[in-house]
Amino acid sequence: MCEMALDTLDLEILRILQYDAKYPIERMATKLGVSKSTIAYRIKNLETSGIIKGYHAYLDPARLNMDYITITFVHGRYGKDYHVELGEKIAKLPGVWGVYFVLGEIDFIVMGRFRNRDEFLNNYLERLMSMPEVERTSTQVVVKVIKEAPYALL
Repeated sequence: MCEMALDTLDLEILRILQYDAKYPIERMATKLGVSKSTIAYRIKNLETSGIIKGYHAYLDPARLNMDYITITFVHGRYGKDYHVELGEKIAKLPGVWGVYFVLGEIDFIVMGRFRNRDEFLNNYLERLMSMPEVERTSTQVVVKVIKEAPYALL
């Protein structure tokens, strides 16, 4: 994948699409003062270059009864490529939506969403703690979401 140089128009298109992927091309063209074909061409280039990786529905976790949110800090047992293998194993656990390999006193930050405490304990935490590559964990339970905007990159 080659690196694409982004200009102001590309960035504006990305800002609009990250908040509303269904934003009409006609309205975007009017808003940005360019033709519809220019917008369509730019979007196609952003997709082809891999900057736009796809279009997704943003679901409301509370309405899906998935509002038991956890952040787990994981200390792994060191070994050859432990971070790759362990990270991939953690990512496959039910309820996990984010796994980050980090530098510092912990090795991984794991973000999870569950229906309730029992689902968290039985389907996720017990499986995580039984992995031989995991030395120890520490979990925080989110009490209130202040801001959650995974799409707000620009």
